[in-house]
Amino acid sequence: MSNATSSKRVVAITGAAGALGSSFTRCLAEAGYRVYMLVRTVAKAEGLLADLSAQGLDVHCISCDVLDEARMQAAAEQIVAENGRVDVLVNCAGGNQAGATVMPEGSVFELSTEALRKVVDLNLMGTIIPTLAFAKSMSERKRGCFINMSSMAASQPLTRVIGYSAAKAAIDNFTRWMAVELATKYGEGMRVNAIAPGFFIGEQNRDLLLKADGSLTSRGQTIISQTPAGRFGKPEELLSTLLYLCDPASSFVNGIVIPVDGGFSAFSGV
Repeated sequence: MSNATSSKRVVAITGAAGALGSSFTRCLAEAGYRVYMLVRTVAKAEGLLADLSAQGLDVHCISCDVLDEARMQAAAEQIVAENGRVDVLVNCAGGNQAGATVMPEGSVFELSTEALRKVVDLNLMGTIIPTLAFAKSMSERKRGCFINMSSMAASQPLTRVIGYSAAKAAIDNFTRWMAVELATKYGEGMRVNAIAPGFFIGEQNRDLLLKADGSLTSRGQTIISQTPAGRFGKPEELLSTLLYLCDPASSFVNGIVIPVDGGFSAFSGV
């Protein structure tokens, strides 16, 4: 499609080939959205893209880097050129690095500042840069929805993950700041919200939370003891919140961070 307005709502997802991103991609495609997967390595997205396309779902893939302003701007312009607009941006790219963590036997003075910068850049600037790239065309229409990925590490800093916790705390602040900025200057149709997942098993944290036999590590046990639900979350348990925030029916919801955490953030430990 070129220079035409899509009859479907159009959504772009960064980090779309990751554990949560791929779940979000499938969910929104099945909900009838035209989905653009924004990924750094297209090869990682090919399997999901082929699977969803075989089901007749409207999914596309663009190679870009969330830290490359020119490529993000080009991706945003391509989507608008092909559809006449983009309705939703989901900022799902993020992650952590070993050098930006402090292990129990280690010291904060051994931290790699280079690794810290990379983690902060990926999680914070990797949200800000795509937001600015897509907000330009949205602001001209005075309508657009942004969904960021926060974390339990934002409101209750977790031991070890100093860089990730700091970056996600900044995401919460940026979400609220941008919600106010866009709505007051470009109209009530501009919304920015965030989802704050609790503890979900992924490739980056599996070894921290589970032993090889599937039993809990000491860190995993501590987390479960602080989670009233008594278990880790499942990626599909984030989807109803995603759909809620994307839906125009939530048009008066702006500048919030929604925990999906099994009660972790509500529990004092007593």
